[in-house]
Amino acid sequence: MKIKTLSLILAALLVTALGAYVSWQKTQPTPEQLAVTSLMATALPDVENKTRKLQEWQGKLLLINFWATWCPPCVSEMPELVALQTELADKNLQIIGIGIDSPSNIREFSSTHHITYPLLVAGMNGTELARQFGNQAGGLPFTVLISPQGQVRKVYLGRLDMKKLREDLLSPQ
Repeated sequence: MKIKTLSLILAALLVTALGAYVSWQKTQPTPEQLAVTSLMATALPDVENKTRKLQEWQGKLLLINFWATWCPPCVSEMPELVALQTELADKNLQIIGIGIDSPSNIREFSSTHHITYPLLVAGMNGTELARQFGNQAGGLPFTVLISPQGQVRKVYLGRLDMKKLREDLLSPQ
């Protein structure tokens, strides 16, 4: 009888410990959640050297586009991103370009191209932000789609396929 009681107590303790562990695991933030938190806590200068906190766009569907002036695919997709921002602005979409380049290059680029969404200057710190979202190689362009609830919905490495991107933006999640 004592062995049966001891076995039941041990089983109960094991189940309790397992439940506590699973509960603890569920409360731990994922690397993607940590990346979003880090991004939202970031403040970067825009092309007019005004510091912008990314948290000002929290609660919107965010398309964060890491780019550089020396990256041909980055530059070639920007007119399509401008059109997309205009087209889907009423859908709570905000595109933000994070430039991994020098402030002078980004400002010069901005003055000669009509980009209607915010361009922020991150320099090489932008590479670290992109790495937090899984871009370990540092390839550009690199784009992250973040839901209004702050969840990473998708990441894109390389030039965007605008048809697929529109589908991803308009799909409910």
